[in-house]
This record gives sequence, structure tokens and C-alpha cells, in this order.
Amino acid sequence: MARTVWDSTVGKKTVMAVSGLIMLLYLVVHMIGNLKIFFGAGEFNHYAHWLRTVGEPFMHYEWTLWVVRVVLLAAVVAHAVSAYQLSRRDIKARPRKYVHKKPRAGYATRTMRWGGVILGLFIVWHILDLTTGTVHSGGFETGKPYQNVVDTFSTWYGNAVYIVAMLALGLHIRHGFWSAAQTLGAGSRTRDRALKTVANVLALLLTAGFIAVPVGVMTGVVS
Repeated sequence: MARTVWDSTVGKKTVMAVSGLIMLLYLVVHMIGNLKIFFGAGEFNHYAHWLRTVGEPFMHYEWTLWVVRVVLLAAVVAHAVSAYQLSRRDIKARPRKYVHKKPRAGYATRTMRWGGVILGLFIVWHILDLTTGTVHSGGFETGKPYQNVVDTFSTWYGNAVYIVAMLALGLHIRHGFWSAAQTLGAGSRTRDRALKTVANVLALLLTAGFIAVPVGVMTGVVS
């Protein structure tokens, strides 16, 4: 039954919707945590340490964090694979491009695929920069995320990569949230306007919230 559902277009869209909502929930929590950087190094570093001790003593050190990472990885893979397969299925269904493009197709709709690629590459860069320190611009300091964040956003390319990715994220959320609602049956004539409003507000708040951190470093508010 699971294979039958996965092989269907509706099944793949459902997987995309559910995995997308899981990632959206994480992004909201992650953004709120990121904004703690405006309360100083002590507050931000303490928050980062707390993430590794959540659930103790029942959960061992970092176990809860690793559970979250595994769930997120599964959601990212499921989202990317289903999106790719749906894209290939769509291309096979109409191998020739339409002569006339649909005028109602918005910018976010037309750039969902490229936005997904940009975000996928950004996730890899972000982990290598601030989690493992592999491509970190300064001297990566384990256990001192505040200093590492300031180092990253003290470079022009660190800011450029992050801001471009967050703009792509905003467009992705704006279209993806509404699409997920339609796939899961939440949409209707009476609710569509409200759902689009929620999608726009979420996209705006998340984009602004994430970009506030590099802007804070660039302006000296965070230093």
C-alpha cells in the first residue's frame, strides 16, 4: 500500500506537503532561536548549549538534537525526491513547452524549482560553515556559536550567500504553504484568501527574521 501511494502523483504531492510543513515548523523555531543573538553572546551561547541538553537526564547529551536532525534530514530528502520525481513526470507528460505561458503563473511559482536547488546548496554550505566549521571564514570555535556567526557575517560573501538563500526561502514558503494546504484538502473558495494571506505573512516574517541577523552584524548592532 505504501508503494502504491508513493508511486501516485497524489501520494508524492502529499509527501511534499507533509515534509514541507515539518521543515516550516523547524524554520519558525530556528528563526526565534537565531534572534536570541541580539541579547548578547552569553544568551546565544547558552541557548546553543541548551539545545544539546534538552531531555536530560532521560535523553543522553545531544540525543534530542540528533533526533531532530534525523527527522529534518528525512523531511529534506523526501521533499527533494518527491519534487524531482514530480518534475520529471510533469516534463514527460508535456515534453514540448507551451506556446503561450500562463499569465497567472507568479514569480514564486516559476522559480520554485530553482529556489529548491538554491536552498539545497545553501543547507550544505550552512552546515559546513556553522556546524562543522569546514568552510568557516575565521577561526571556528567549538561551543561558541555567537563568535562563529559574527565571523561569517563579517565577510561580504557570507552575507551574500545567506541573504540570497533567505530571499529564495521566502518565495518558496509563499508558494509552498498555499500548495501544501491545497494538497492536504485545507483549501476552499472561502479559505483561499486567508491561506494566501497566512502564506505571505509567514514568508515575510521568516525572511525578515533570518536576514535580521546578518544585517545586525553588518550594522554593528551584533558585534
